[in-house]
Amino acid sequence: MSFFSAASTFRPTRAIRTALLASVVAMTGLAGGPAAAQEIRAVMHSGIRVLDPVITTAHITRNHGYMIYDTLLGMDENLKPQPQMASWEISDDKLTYSFTLRDGLKWHDGAPVTAADVVASLKRWGERDGGAQMMFKYVASLEAKDDKTAVLTLSEPFSYVLELIAKPSGLPSFIMPERVAKTPSGEAITDYTGSGPFTFVEAEFEPGVRAVYDKNPDYVPRDEAPSWTAGGKVVNVDRVTWVVMPDAQTAVNAINGGEIDYIEQTPTDLLPLLQGNPELTVMTLADYGYQTMGRLNWLYPPFDNVEIRRAAMAALGQEPILAALVGNPEYQDTCGSMYGCNTPFATEAGDELIMKGPQPEVAKKMLDEAGYDGTPVVLMQPTDVGSVGPQPVVAAQLLRQAGFTVDMQPMDWQTLVTRRASQSAPADGGWNMFFTNWIIPEVWSPLNNPMLNGGGKEAAWFGWPDDPKLEELRVAFAKAGDEAERKKIAEDIQAHAYDVVNYIPVGEYRIPTTISNKLTDVMKMPVPVFWSVQKTD
Repeated sequence: MSFFSAASTFRPTRAIRTALLASVVAMTGLAGGPAAAQEIRAVMHSGIRVLDPVITTAHITRNHGYMIYDTLLGMDENLKPQPQMASWEISDDKLTYSFTLRDGLKWHDGAPVTAADVVASLKRWGERDGGAQMMFKYVASLEAKDDKTAVLTLSEPFSYVLELIAKPSGLPSFIMPERVAKTPSGEAITDYTGSGPFTFVEAEFEPGVRAVYDKNPDYVPRDEAPSWTAGGKVVNVDRVTWVVMPDAQTAVNAINGGEIDYIEQTPTDLLPLLQGNPELTVMTLADYGYQTMGRLNWLYPPFDNVEIRRAAMAALGQEPILAALVGNPEYQDTCGSMYGCNTPFATEAGDELIMKGPQPEVAKKMLDEAGYDGTPVVLMQPTDVGSVGPQPVVAAQLLRQAGFTVDMQPMDWQTLVTRRASQSAPADGGWNMFFTNWIIPEVWSPLNNPMLNGGGKEAAWFGWPDDPKLEELRVAFAKAGDEAERKKIAEDIQAHAYDVVNYIPVGEYRIPTTISNKLTDVMKMPVPVFWSVQKTD
């Protein structure tokens, strides 16, 4: 539904906007009952269906996780681990990590959080997260010493224990009750009891319509000032409602009309409709921004052939995709670093092919030499999320120009998130290629970056690269003695990943967030959170 085109200069009055939005309000769950005294109504980048933050890396599920769960450690704005649920001590030989829970931690049902909950949660997370999988290869034991102390003992030093537990990634190490965390890691949980700053109101959850979170009155924040996912998580409102509005124009009209308070991701072409409204602020909350990329399925033709994967990379380029996705130089940058271009491990190693831009003739020659037989590329295209919809459309055109046969299949994002986990052949409900995005703090090192995992069908992220050399290099990175050695290995990892086309980075971008001026103290950080935020009527 769209009431005004992006190019329109018509500025409706508040009364007219309110009237026009009446039907939208009814459909999206904003009407039909009295609002909480202090309620934030937010339109997130996607609706949410998957509620288990361990079985998917979808950002909307991660965001849900940060609402209702807490993490053992947090990560501050300097990419440094900090105490959150627990403090830690490390033995002199670097083999034993003791985590001591702070006082006042309770589950939403009133039971105390214990070290047994921590142990079960870390073990379940360790089965799914790429960096954690590697770490657990060196874990000799993880046990609850007593109700407040969990002890992790390594068989040999592994330098990234704290960073992995603290990282704000697609799979954070959320702590769940032991009974929930004992759910097999490939099976979705059905109990959403957390200990975090908000509680999930399951009775009011309507997939595709809204998700509701109430303030947790028993949550005890840390005393420190908040910094990213670390520090005090002080909740100043009674309720947060995520309202689903797949059409960006509808969301823009709604926030202009005062019906919602927050749009997580605002398309840059619609900014002129918002920037003239004195009741709104448009700002970038995540300074590091996002990396967007194409992921290829190594299991089936044509991308089981490394030469054809290289041809796909030659066919693509960053600028055409960024132009379609963002289209505003203020919010986009070409960048060949798989770790992000403003991070400690940023490097240009191996990025020559992607940084040359689309090379259809080069790609055609590579396809001919590889013996490409016209096998269709099943390219999944989400139609309801603006931050992942344009990339496949441009990619399909560029791949076809290079001689690929492309079968672009439209679907909603949550369907894509489910389907990408399928290891079936493309003709049987699987896939060959899709595009996704990661915040830069999710990819800033070889162990953080979920894509840089060569564990194959059993351990790698969707696409399932089977790459023993990559795994050897990542182990060397984890065991490196100093930062200079780590940086050199990180360069080697990226050069190798480009050579085998682990994935195809197609640039960096930042997404403006639109916020009602009724909201203050909105945190600048990579993950959209609603602690610290205050609302005035």
